[in-house]
Amino acid sequence: MSKIKLIIADDHKLFRDGITSLLSADDHFDIIASLNDGEELIAFLKTGTVPHVILLDLSMPKMDGFEVLKVLKKDFPKVKAIALSMHNDGNYIVKCVRDGAFGYLLKNTDEEELKTAINSVANGNKYFNKEISAKMISNMALEGSEPKKLSPKETEILEFISQGLTTKEIADKLFISTRTVETHRVNMMKKLDVKNSAELIKKAAKLRLI
Repeated sequence: MSKIKLIIADDHKLFRDGITSLLSADDHFDIIASLNDGEELIAFLKTGTVPHVILLDLSMPKMDGFEVLKVLKKDFPKVKAIALSMHNDGNYIVKCVRDGAFGYLLKNTDEEELKTAINSVANGNKYFNKEISAKMISNMALEGSEPKKLSPKETEILEFISQGLTTKEIADKLFISTRTVETHRVNMMKKLDVKNSAELIKKAAKLRLI
């Protein structure tokens, strides 16, 4: 690859101009467009002039960065985007990755990291620094531990279990068989990933289910 063709899409002109000036001073980069919003970006890409990398602001009017990522993934799969944001929130980062971003940079990143990220992504690699990677992994771990929702009947039975009622007492109160009560108990333990009734009550209380 000779020069890396870049597009900068950000609704803040001062920021755009600053990045353009910074990267234009490096012969390795060619800024082919500096655009104000997502609609302008997609319209530009439809003219046939395609960059290697897009520096993509997530918070833009008309069409934000998340919407742009989805269009890129569907209609311009060869174009790689690096998301730019003020937010180091794990939700933002994970959403960007799932929508197809090849990198994620905070807007206060320094020149060296910006250039490293662009070069890395242009060569087909993903770029997430240690801080962003940690946020992303942490968020995904939390998502993985998210309990499945209990049904209204399971919640009702759980409440009785927490009150110390036996299986037969619960069955009598709800006019159902003891086997049905036990089936609900087993299903709840699976959903909350616990091994017995004591753990079930403890985790349910922690999750404020009772």
